Amino acid sequence: MIKSMTGFGRCERSDGQRKIIVEIKAVNHRYLDAAIKMPKKLNFFEAGIRTCLKKYVQRGKVDIFISYEDLSENTASLTYHYELAKEYMHYFSLMAEQFGIENDIRVSSLSKCPEVLVMEEQAMDEKTIWNLLEGCVEGALENLVESRLLEGKNLKEDLYKKLDGMLVHVDYITERSPGLLLEYRKKLEEKVKELLEGSQIEEGRIAAEVTLYADKICVDEELVRLKSHITGVKAALLEEDGVGRKLDFMAQEMNREANTILSKSGGLDITNHAIELKTEIEKIREQIQNIE
Repeated sequence: MIKSMTGFGRCERSDGQRKIIVEIKAVNHRYLDAAIKMPKKLNFFEAGIRTCLKKYVQRGKVDIFISYEDLSENTASLTYHYELAKEYMHYFSLMAEQFGIENDIRVSSLSKCPEVLVMEEQAMDEKTIWNLLEGCVEGALENLVESRLLEGKNLKEDLYKKLDGMLVHVDYITERSPGLLLEYRKKLEEKVKELLEGSQIEEGRIAAEVTLYADKICVDEELVRLKSHITGVKAALLEEDGVGRKLDFMAQEMNREANTILSKSGGLDITNHAIELKTEIEKIREQIQNIE
């Protein structure tokens, strides 16, 4: 089933020690373009997140938002650097001796010296966090795919209606085109009779002129190709996924045939139907831009 490139997915996971929320939104784009916003401490996992994304998404502008909350109480620890404190005390004593002043350093003062006491975050359990994060990312991606499939289904139904509407115009032009030659021949004969005031008309000259006109307005090949493209688009819509680029190319080909039909149109009614064809094709091209 075809997928739209527009969608949204969200997933929240917690193991009691930490909580992760992943939100993903996607819109149409020619290629896969992903932007990930997450806490700096999770940057290590960016490559893994992108690998997960490629399993679920082939095209689209994808924005991934990740929030991380540590629920454990022991998220940080206080470290005492004894050797550094000892060095501070040595220099304080030296300064007191050299300047003849009292060494009034107390524990509270020493603890405020840079790097004597340092608050350090506990080391991350990368494997545990990745297992939680990966599951959360995949859950959000699965939700994203579901929303894309739902919109893809609606796109498919709408495209089928538009393609069937195109066939109505194609059938009309196919049936109407032969009648244009008879009408042209009749008008030509009447015009020649009027100019020659009833003189004998040379049948060969009339036939040659009608033949030239027929070559100018003949759209049989274009109609056959256009029908073929319509059938091809319907078949492509039944494929599994990843047909967006293919459909875009086929829509360009349909537009080319419709342009030729319009340029060759020999009657107002056919011109109107050719214009309607182009209008429907433009609508189809817009819809196809949203298909992955």
